[in-house]
Amino acid sequence: MKLYEIYTSIQGETQFAGLPCTLVRFAACDLRCSYCDTEYAFTGGQDVTVDSIVRDVEARGVPLVLLTGGEPLLQRELPALCAALLEQKHEVMIETGGHRDVSTLPAGVVIILDVKTPGSGESAKMCWPNLERLGPRDAVKFVVCDEADFVWARDLIAERGLGGRCNVLLSPSFGQVEPSTLVTWMLRDKVPARLNLQIHKYVWPPETRGV
Repeated sequence: MKLYEIYTSIQGETQFAGLPCTLVRFAACDLRCSYCDTEYAFTGGQDVTVDSIVRDVEARGVPLVLLTGGEPLLQRELPALCAALLEQKHEVMIETGGHRDVSTLPAGVVIILDVKTPGSGESAKMCWPNLERLGPRDAVKFVVCDEADFVWARDLIAERGLGGRCNVLLSPSFGQVEPSTLVTWMLRDKVPARLNLQIHKYVWPPETRGV
């Protein structure tokens, strides 16, 4: 597996925001979203084994684990890693761009599906059947770059009945949309969703890595 970094901090986003978490970041991504804040992980990384990652995670002693990237589903051994971490009684989350089939993941993995809005420049690549594979422990996340993105997300949430299927997260694109503006839109249109801030960018300077 091509590992970029592994560190323990708080979970910065999602329904687990604020909890201690070990983040396992893999290198490489086949998307180029306009708002990406981890372009440094497009390349580089080191080849490691599933066992070495599991040992590292175990040594940190934190129950919650996030597998992220880059795009973690580019790693062929990701399902095996998920299974090994679940066997060790970890709560395993995966954050994926939504364009790759999540059905390969073992039961018990919490899926955070980043549904690409038009403002991302990558919405045409979504694997839409992934939405049908989500359950109440999973989440969809929409990064909103402007009001047009918000309206697109609002309508999709309603059309697909996402509010009754899984957690729904609306994230203001950092530096593009003020959180208060997104809240105004959410309340105006009564969207069944949770405001999802990248709280690590408020705890530490936004460009800080490994936190």
